[in-house]
Amino acid sequence: MLGLTALTALTTGVHFLALLYIGLGGFLAWVWPKTILVHVLFAVWGLAVNVLPLPCPLTVLEDYLRAERGLGPLPGGFNEYYIYDTVFPRELLPVVGFGALALVLFSYVGAYLHWRGRKHLATSLATGTVCTERQ
Repeated sequence: MLGLTALTALTTGVHFLALLYIGLGGFLAWVWPKTILVHVLFAVWGLAVNVLPLPCPLTVLEDYLRAERGLGPLPGGFNEYYIYDTVFPRELLPVVGFGALALVLFSYVGAYLHWRGRKHLATSLATGTVCTERQ
């Protein structure tokens, strides 16, 4: 039973990390540009699970582990149980959703600008046309 409890807690922790990655993972692409592809997949999946009637696999796994422990499924799902009215009031959901979307878009614009700057620098170094500032 303790193993199932620990596995359920681990699943919950991974779920929180996945949500953080969906919201903030685009900023990793500022440092590691290739991670943007992984983040796009997470972001699209996160959006799809919240907009379409698709079950989140982590919620399904957590509900399974809870059932194995003799508990019922999470009332209303992961977000309903852990996030709404705990992390922020339910009434702010549209604002938080818009803010999350804006944050992801901002991270993508920043990632693009970083990528473009690196590409420009690499091209300049390769052609020997790097501009140096004179005093």
